[in-house]
Amino acid sequence: MSAITNLTRMWLTRSRKPFLFTGEFDEQLPFEECEQLGLYVHIPFCRSICSFCPYCKVLYSRELCDRYLDALLKEIHLVGGQSHHKKTVTSLYFGGGTPALAAECLSEIIEALEQYFIIKEGIGIELHPEDVTISLLQQLKNAGVTRISIGIQSFLEKYQALLGRRSIDLSSMSHALKAVPFETVSMDFIFALPGQTFTDLKTDIDTAFGHGANHIAIYPFIDFTFTASPLPAMKKKEKRRLLNEVTKYCLKQGFMRTSIWTFSSQKGAKYSSMTRDNFLGFGCSAATLLKEQFKINTFSVEAYCRRIDHRQPPTSLTLRFSLRQRMVYYLFWTAYSTKINEADFERFFNVPLKRMYGLELAAAKLLGLVTEKNGIYRMTLKGAFYYHYYESFYTLAYIDKMWGIMRREAFPGQIEL
Repeated sequence: MSAITNLTRMWLTRSRKPFLFTGEFDEQLPFEECEQLGLYVHIPFCRSICSFCPYCKVLYSRELCDRYLDALLKEIHLVGGQSHHKKTVTSLYFGGGTPALAAECLSEIIEALEQYFIIKEGIGIELHPEDVTISLLQQLKNAGVTRISIGIQSFLEKYQALLGRRSIDLSSMSHALKAVPFETVSMDFIFALPGQTFTDLKTDIDTAFGHGANHIAIYPFIDFTFTASPLPAMKKKEKRRLLNEVTKYCLKQGFMRTSIWTFSSQKGAKYSSMTRDNFLGFGCSAATLLKEQFKINTFSVEAYCRRIDHRQPPTSLTLRFSLRQRMVYYLFWTAYSTKINEADFERFFNVPLKRMYGLELAAAKLLGLVTEKNGIYRMTLKGAFYYHYYESFYTLAYIDKMWGIMRREAFPGQIEL
């Protein structure tokens, strides 16, 4: 697994040099020069811990949450105050954890960010199904939220039981979504669970679009080594068949594919905190991607609060990109949208895409992974599966290793990937 990702990295970066993350960091972040900059805020608290979830989270405590939110506001002012003028950004997303546990403080957080940033494309937040009530949705809407993403995972009780989730009150959720409308109502599902069939996924898709969703995300189950999940991973052929069947079904229904794993029933309905050229992350475990660096904050809530109390960035690790490394990051995450635009690449790097990766693109076309028209490369069904397949390798070879270490050590010092 690591051999595949290492060979791919060396080929695409034209170097044996690994991705080297060190404990150094910049006090001043050069985000003012970035175009297409997004914002992300991490709220790590949960009522209970799901065994399959790899993200940074801790059990909710009012006292710890209040302390964390104080530190979060300080980090926003610490970073935002570096700008000489209000910076226009694409969007703001709240993730977790369960961000709704801090719903009463969202207005204050958004107001703090709006002192330094102009948010032009809206504000999104992740929700647990139990949070989808009229009163909470109205509170979110009053705070300025325009998009919500509900972590359903599955409506089917057999999979809810596998994942340790409680059954969903579908009629209550649907009633609340009708009463308080949002620009985007996305629902998240997991595919490639043990024994899962296309019929199971079709039921989830139809239920979602029939009960308030105008956007869905169907993410693959990934067996992270550091989670407590006992579920086995599905075999490659089964995954490919499921992903192809889901894609064909959604397209046949007239839904628009907005990324590898997302589909929308309405134009303009979208939800993704990842597909940004650059982004600033606030909160523990939040990542920041800029033109020449990638940094990630500590996963420890206590260490995060201590750093902020001393008016220091809570950065745990920083990667300084070579030009080719930054290109690989750009192409990998841009491809998540299922297409790559030559003009966008050249605008970002000031060099033609074909000059840097013409051989790879020609091979991808020859193998039937992409088509090309007017400088835009689009993934075929085959290409989308192999992107998903490689992304799984990347996740287990890189993210699994990095997050596993960072969950044990607040400030690891150095990691090579």
